[in-house]
Amino acid sequence: MTAPAYYYSYKSGNTEQTGALAAALAVRFVPGTVITLDGDLGAGKTTFSQAVAKAIGVKGIVNSPTFTLIKEYEGESLPFYHMDVYRLSLDEADELGLDDYFYGDGVTLIEWSSLIEELLPEERLSITIEHCGEGGQERMFRLIPHGNTYIQWCEQLKENGIL
Repeated sequence: MTAPAYYYSYKSGNTEQTGALAAALAVRFVPGTVITLDGDLGAGKTTFSQAVAKAIGVKGIVNSPTFTLIKEYEGESLPFYHMDVYRLSLDEADELGLDDYFYGDGVTLIEWSSLIEELLPEERLSITIEHCGEGGQERMFRLIPHGNTYIQWCEQLKENGIL
């Protein structure tokens, strides 16, 4: 599976702007939505995940599932499946039955997804987060759509001046 040659960018100066990106995406979510997140430690993957959860109406605290691997939350509109595969081998991940989540009735968000690239669905929205600027708060989000649905989402966000 090769990544598309194009991507969309979003620069966030703070957690509120990160939340704005999550909210803009969340209104487009449908059952079976898959969002992958990659970036260095401390890049903001969990912060973005929390913003997505808030945008779909998850109540309570959402934290990184580093040691539990998968956390399931009930949102107002859709279930939210939050995964962290940092500590998994490809074989271990394959045994978890991730397809049940990927093609299920909720939104699946996978932190450190590049570690299980071979298991990911062909259609998804891949997001890489990087530190930028000198203030420590700024982040650059690179969105790579895989599949027509996600391309349409990114094009709509671009047309609306978000990306």
